[in-house]
Amino acid sequence: MSKSPVPTPHIGAQVGDIAETVLLPGDPLRAKFIAENFLEDVVEYNTVRGMYGYTGYYKGKRISVQGSGMGMPSIGIYSFELIHFYGVKNLIRIGSAGALSDKLDLYDIVIGMGACTDSNFASQYNLPGTYAPIASYELVEKAVSVAKEQGVDVHVGNILSSDVFYGDEGLDGLRKWTKMGVLCVEMEAAALYMNAARAGVNALAILTISDCPLEGKATTAHERQVAFTKMMDIALNLA
Repeated sequence: MSKSPVPTPHIGAQVGDIAETVLLPGDPLRAKFIAENFLEDVVEYNTVRGMYGYTGYYKGKRISVQGSGMGMPSIGIYSFELIHFYGVKNLIRIGSAGALSDKLDLYDIVIGMGACTDSNFASQYNLPGTYAPIASYELVEKAVSVAKEQGVDVHVGNILSSDVFYGDEGLDGLRKWTKMGVLCVEMEAAALYMNAARAGVNALAILTISDCPLEGKATTAHERQVAFTKMMDIALNLA
């Protein structure tokens, strides 16, 4: 772990305040919801920039939940600081995603085995080729097992982490990814997977379908904040 001083510029915690397993919802209010409804003996360790962070216990296991914001630059910052300054070993994104596959509907759960991207995030590593960001198999296997125990159907496969929410090609751009079997689109997992791989720690994205852009269906902001509880429960059981 880095010897750089803490708190960091973005996380107002001391070493030891954050558990080795951290859930990363993009929405800080989802982090607050999880802390208030799932965790016991909760301590709030971060309010910097309104990106709430909490540590508590779930079924006797210590776990943290930290808002990570929108987009790869944001989760790139939070995941890097959690890994290198706070010693986090397991980072689990719990986020919303837009369905690209016609096999998915609202509230379905996707486990991101791999994360395609239109981002240039990997260029920092100066690799002599194209890097394929993937989840940690240990967490994928465990998440699938937990879901089966809970009787929850999940879809496991490739996802898209996009740098743009309002792409210039609109739905036509998304349909190109659909042709390649990509299940859904979100904006963070690829950066998380790359930061974790570079540091030798574990990462996984568990996503709930919040909208079906190719069909014109969507959930509300409030539903995205409080109603994606199946995803939360699976992630909490990975600690």
